[in-house]
Amino acid sequence: MDQPTDDTVATARADLAAALAGLRAAGGQGATESDLVALLVVAEETRRALDRIVVDTTAALQRRGTFAERGYRSPTGALSDLLGWERFEARRRVVAAESVCETVGLGGEVLPARMPSTAMVFADGTASLRHVDVIARVLNSAVAARLDPETWAGAEVQLAAQCAAFTPTQLHTWGMELVELLDQDGAGPEDDAPVQTNELRLSRFRARPGGKIAGRYDDAALFAAIAAVLDAGAGPRDPDDDRPVPQRQAEALADACNQVLSRGKLPETGGRRPQLVVTIRLEDLERRAAAASLEFGGPLSASTLRQLACDAAVVPMVLSSTGVPLDVGRISRTVPDGLRRAVTVRDGGCAWAGCDRLPSWCEVHHVHEWQHGGATELGNLVMLCGEHHRLIHHTHWEVRMVHGLPEFIPPSWIDRTRTPRRRPAARAS
Repeated sequence: MDQPTDDTVATARADLAAALAGLRAAGGQGATESDLVALLVVAEETRRALDRIVVDTTAALQRRGTFAERGYRSPTGALSDLLGWERFEARRRVVAAESVCETVGLGGEVLPARMPSTAMVFADGTASLRHVDVIARVLNSAVAARLDPETWAGAEVQLAAQCAAFTPTQLHTWGMELVELLDQDGAGPEDDAPVQTNELRLSRFRARPGGKIAGRYDDAALFAAIAAVLDAGAGPRDPDDDRPVPQRQAEALADACNQVLSRGKLPETGGRRPQLVVTIRLEDLERRAAAASLEFGGPLSASTLRQLACDAAVVPMVLSSTGVPLDVGRISRTVPDGLRRAVTVRDGGCAWAGCDRLPSWCEVHHVHEWQHGGATELGNLVMLCGEHHRLIHHTHWEVRMVHGLPEFIPPSWIDRTRTPRRRPAARAS
């Protein structure tokens, strides 16, 4: 089959624009109530058809390995950058592509759709993208995982058959009841104990100071330790202290953290890159460190070495061609702590547009590379989280400084105009 060309896509785009203009005209002032109702139905049919095209195209790109070839570990990140989607929206399309389209096995063989009945109702427009997402979540649940393959396949057929009758939310409720009913043996003895969840999430406010903390501790000992600290510090300061309990607890937690910071009880690597021992052969050093290896991590590619060199405490060890150590250098930090603080004040965390990683999760990148003479100064440094730092070093994304602030230039396959992107400045209220 011939591959579509840019001209083919342009022609299809023009045809689609004409069809959409026709639909808009059909809903004009002269339209009857019946016309408007019919227009809504047609618009939904069109939306579902476009969703099918997106899913089919995503699956085709995955089978070809296009996203991986262009430096993305996950198609979710590629779709998010290319189309401006939230990650969950991109993930929904990826899950659908993996569920209702052909995939490629480890041996290169083409495998049929994992959910064939769902693929059929998605193809004919009976099921929406949300229906597909719900069926995938039901069949990926722990309960469904206990079903034998034949029963699992039968459940998929039944779920697909209900798409026309149920909304996605109703389908999820009905589907979970179905798989629980089919799981006649129930959970095994090892499944009886609930899985513990201990998690804490921090998110910084973009438009104003501060941020939010949300946590959950199923481990009673961990929760008790935190509760004891808060109980000790959250009592009223005096009889006139009318702060509400949540405020007193929030400030008690901050006070406890300040005490730990002031007493220096945190690990020395807290909030910073770990110390690395980089081993370099003499001949590689003479070629400006084209290759090296880590003490524990093994060989490094040149691009990964450049990424590490941006912001790390490094102990260089030079070896002869026979592996004999010739020199062991002293620990040195590529970006001094004081300068890192200045970058933190300016960028406030990962500077990538749309990323909310806090400074403690980030590294400092040299815009003009350090090993090529780039200065370690504020105007040549930008703060990036690990994922976006990797994209800068391993893909065709570029970063540059404009008027002292970083902006990012996407590769041409993401944006043909390569229009720079930068995090919008917060506006004072």
